[in-house]
Amino acid sequence: MQTNLVPPARLVLAPLMLALAAALPLGAAAAAPVASKAGIAWQVASTDAEVDKAFALAKQTGRPVFLYWGAVWCPPCNQVKATLFSRADFVERSRAFVPVYVDGDKPGAQKVASRFKVSGYPTMILFKPDGSEVTRLPGEVDPERYLLTLTTALDAQVPVKELLQRGLSKQALTPEQWRLLAFYSWDTDEQQVLKTSELPKKLTELAAAVPADQAAVRDRLALKAVIARSREKTPDAAMLESDRKFADRLLADAAASREVGDLLTGYAEKLVKYLAPEGAARTALAGKWDAMVARRLEGSDLTRVDQLDALDSRVSMWKVVDGDKLSAAHRDQMLRDVAKVVAQTTDRYERQAVVPSAAHVLAQAGLFEESDKLLKAELPRAVAPYYHMLGLASNAKKRGDKAAALQWYEQAWKKSEGPATKLQWGVSYVNNVVDLAPTDTSRVAASAGAVISALEAKGETFYERNQRSLQRMARKLTDWQGTDAARTKVVAQLKSQLSKTCSKLPAKDAGRTNCEGVFNNEPAG
Repeated sequence: MQTNLVPPARLVLAPLMLALAAALPLGAAAAAPVASKAGIAWQVASTDAEVDKAFALAKQTGRPVFLYWGAVWCPPCNQVKATLFSRADFVERSRAFVPVYVDGDKPGAQKVASRFKVSGYPTMILFKPDGSEVTRLPGEVDPERYLLTLTTALDAQVPVKELLQRGLSKQALTPEQWRLLAFYSWDTDEQQVLKTSELPKKLTELAAAVPADQAAVRDRLALKAVIARSREKTPDAAMLESDRKFADRLLADAAASREVGDLLTGYAEKLVKYLAPEGAARTALAGKWDAMVARRLEGSDLTRVDQLDALDSRVSMWKVVDGDKLSAAHRDQMLRDVAKVVAQTTDRYERQAVVPSAAHVLAQAGLFEESDKLLKAELPRAVAPYYHMLGLASNAKKRGDKAAALQWYEQAWKKSEGPATKLQWGVSYVNNVVDLAPTDTSRVAASAGAVISALEAKGETFYERNQRSLQRMARKLTDWQGTDAARTKVVAQLKSQLSKTCSKLPAKDAGRTNCEGVFNNEPAG
């Protein structure tokens, strides 16, 4: 699952939540390795040569490689910087591997992303010393479970792909190996282990093969299968009924629901819509789900972002019960609960995760004024204020204030840092100009032209996130032009402008092929 520009709070922690440790100041230029009193010696890499050097070190020392792919602005990255990488036990654990940090905004990083099949920020992968992939670790679990899963992966060093085949063929696995399968990050798998279309069936089969004495592992795998099925366009009636009974059992069992509470909370809205398509059944299920989330909030072990994740799920459930507009009592309660979480958050990096999530929850609750006020107050001290500007743009857009929305989208783009982020933010601005001011041909031409003119004429520019962003803009512009002569002229000029950049790349460079395929929407290399 990719980190979106303005992700729902309940999905912020679903991708892998790893970021720079306290040893690595966010936004600062760094040379590999980076070390501090905390003792985490990151090998900072953004090119194939730098990554190869880190893998050579791993092979020489016999240590596995812990590769983290992230970005400075990423809220979940900052969350883990404050709550996981600062832990003494994690610092100590880092001695067992070669930690490699790839900042997606460094030159060459998007090409590295293509090499390792990573897209959403953040993603973390564990490799054997010989370079073969072992597992992709989850970020939706609490630090203690995370460390346990990491330790299991370090000890086992058996690729998840192999463990999957053993499990499906009913070969004996240790409890630790079953746990590794249960906590594998299928959201960032990028079809390395299983094709997306195979997930529902294979995870169901895997869950059925789990020994009876490992109920929590079985439930986690089974629930991940249900989540995968919830994405299918045409659910199987018999399987849907089976999934309903499974969900009812989990919701009725406090201990069982607590073990998979991160998933039940993070996917609450999607699962309720899947399990109860409409009517009284959906209202009843939403009430049960809300009660489960409320129980989870009563615990003292949730991080502040986890608390916001739960509050966001409550808003979704209340909308089912109250209607699209929350009752006054529910709005007041949400305002109090969110304010409490924000007030307790003093660490600057943690606030980079907490404040945007809190603002999103308030906006979902219909409290746009309060959401705006929170975001604006945070701008002067935010790690990456341009991320908060996207929240302000989104709020204005939902209120129907097109001028304010475009102002914030443009400001976010101009204030953003790093080539990949600036490109992504710029494309977001262009696409919103097309959506909100389609008749302003000059503004469309100027904004898209500025994005293209900023592209560096290097093959590495046209990979992964960069390429996908450019293709989205190209599709939007192509649809916008229609048969209008003036618009067609603008798009033709933009194509010519991009073509000049492409022509500067070596003829056999894969990046050139990607560049030339932007308006043809050919797959990125």
